[in-house]
Amino acid sequence: MLVNIGYGNVVNMDKVLSIIRADAAPIKRMIQVAKDENMAVDATCGRKTKCVLVMDGGYLVLSAMLPETIQNRVTEITSTERSGKND
Repeated sequence: MLVNIGYGNVVNMDKVLSIIRADAAPIKRMIQVAKDENMAVDATCGRKTKCVLVMDGGYLVLSAMLPETIQNRVTEITSTERSGKND
């Protein structure tokens, strides 16, 4: 399932392990390490990173959206799919 993570960028949520707020110091270090190892995908379009999506391949996807917003989008899509299957 593809979900919009902001500014026209989409992520396959089947590959996402977790969605983490980016404001903690350990997460900022994790982002820097991923950037140094070319394992970070910056989908912020120049805006402040608000959350990090940890992918199953070890990549980090940086988003300028709040984790709650992405979670709401996933929930909305999932509930729509469920209601469509019951028809």
